[in-house]
Amino acid sequence: MIPADDPARSLTVANPDDPATTYISLVGNTYAILITGEQTGGAYCLIDMRVPDGGGPPPHRHDFEEMFTILEGEIEFTFRGERHTVGAGSTVNIPANAPHHFRNVSGAPARMLCMCTPAGQDEYFTRIGDAVASMDAPPPQLSPDDLAERRRRAAELAPAYRSEFL
Repeated sequence: MIPADDPARSLTVANPDDPATTYISLVGNTYAILITGEQTGGAYCLIDMRVPDGGGPPPHRHDFEEMFTILEGEIEFTFRGERHTVGAGSTVNIPANAPHHFRNVSGAPARMLCMCTPAGQDEYFTRIGDAVASMDAPPPQLSPDDLAERRRRAAELAPAYRSEFL
């Protein structure tokens, strides 16, 4: 039986140019948190990722599904040690617990949407990254000590967000 409608939940319209959007700079990438776990009752979150040429996270894994739709450029996904180059218009699903990482191999900035199911990655990125004013804002200039602090915080918080670096 389908549960009754929950009138406490409302329609969400996500626009990466909305001034209320949270923008996070993380390892040179800029992420717009379009739909939060709070807005979906924890079901999923949606993140608009802008990744500079050569950018991407280190190898990692987590116990939630992660789906990417490439909007611009080419992204090389390394999944369980195998490389797959994926271009604009394609969608990639990373199963929970699988080791993976990605790199922008476009020679130019790339853009993709990332949906995490269930949510939580939106909160993790907000806690470990730096807030910036917009998608086009330059990343903050971080000292070596600042970078070390960000890495420490990311590693320290990873278990709480069901993630680990490899």
